[in-house]
Amino acid sequence: MAILHKFIAVIIGSLLMAVGINVFLVNHQLLDGGTFGMGLILHYLTGAPVGLVVILLSIPVFFLAWFYHRPFFYNSLHGMLFSSFMIDLTYHPLRGFGIYLDQNPFVSAILGGLFVGSGIGIMLHFDASIGGTDLLCQMLANYAKLNPGIVIFIIDFIIVCIGSIFVEEGSILLSCITVICVGTMTSLLSVKRKNEKVYAY
Repeated sequence: MAILHKFIAVIIGSLLMAVGINVFLVNHQLLDGGTFGMGLILHYLTGAPVGLVVILLSIPVFFLAWFYHRPFFYNSLHGMLFSSFMIDLTYHPLRGFGIYLDQNPFVSAILGGLFVGSGIGIMLHFDASIGGTDLLCQMLANYAKLNPGIVIFIIDFIIVCIGSIFVEEGSILLSCITVICVGTMTSLLSVKRKNEKVYAY
């Protein structure tokens, strides 16, 4: 049953991330943090698919996870691959839907962050991860006994600040709002109750 819960969490989380990125963030060249934030930066600069970039950037972190803590490797591999696949698969239809909605950039920054953060938080709650820097943050949080959402927020903020140097059309302020929303939702949804079992497969 736990494996089924994790599988469902990965599907739902990946779909939420795809909506947040493709509907709300891409059309206004807004940035997120983490590996997907770096994927967005390279997408804006070169047109490369976000998901493919994420997979390539996640390889070094997965090597680290393989030697540091195998459960993190196994719990993150499917989450990273499926979320990356869903983001690239739904890019054109969801982006078209975002253009149709014609959301205000400020609203898009908030909604994009809420969707992405919800997707990450749901997966982390069931001990799945999207890999990349989020996997790195999960390992750091596990080692330091910190909430993974807080560690992710710090790394995300750094990446957004660096990315804003290269992506001139986006707004660093709106991107920071996105990161705050991502961090908030990730923190809220990834926390487990004390009497809740932690599964690791």
